[in-house]
Amino acid sequence: MGSNVREAVMAAAKRVAQSHGYTGLNFRELAAEVGIKSATIHYYFPTKVDLGAAIAKRYWEDSQTVLDGLWNGGTDPERALMEYPNTFRVSLEHDNRICLCSFMSAEHDDLPDPVKQEVSAFADINIAWLTRVLSAATDLDAAACERRAHAIFAAVAGAQLMARSRSDISVFDALIDSYREAGLLPR
Repeated sequence: MGSNVREAVMAAAKRVAQSHGYTGLNFRELAAEVGIKSATIHYYFPTKVDLGAAIAKRYWEDSQTVLDGLWNGGTDPERALMEYPNTFRVSLEHDNRICLCSFMSAEHDDLPDPVKQEVSAFADINIAWLTRVLSAATDLDAAACERRAHAIFAAVAGAQLMARSRSDISVFDALIDSYREAGLLPR
């Protein structure tokens, strides 16, 4: 039962953080949503910092798994680059949420260091993955691939934010199409 409760708390906390960020995490509200006492959450996560760092870490680890599934040295890096924006789009498809680490990045100045570290890891794994895939898909040198990886990551995360602010997923799709037309992403 213990791991089920821990997982239920993490799932609820992820949903909250994708809609309200780190500042939206409230043990009493999470406990009510999961159907437990808030003291039970404290058993698994003694502090809000512990909970925030745990969900951000799980988020980037899950994202790494998704990215590896898209392309892990496979034969079609361009296809992986085409699919990359969908890793962000899926959050919008679930009640207009956004990427947990993107939301928390906006709260950077107010985040405790352990949470900042996990949030930064999300950006790092995305940039590293994009750089590897761009290296396989293009003839750009390593520095140019890394610069382009930063641009793609920022553009896709920004498209997600724009779509959320309008509660309109078609805004995301239109922006991604414009990035393809401009050559930032493959067609």
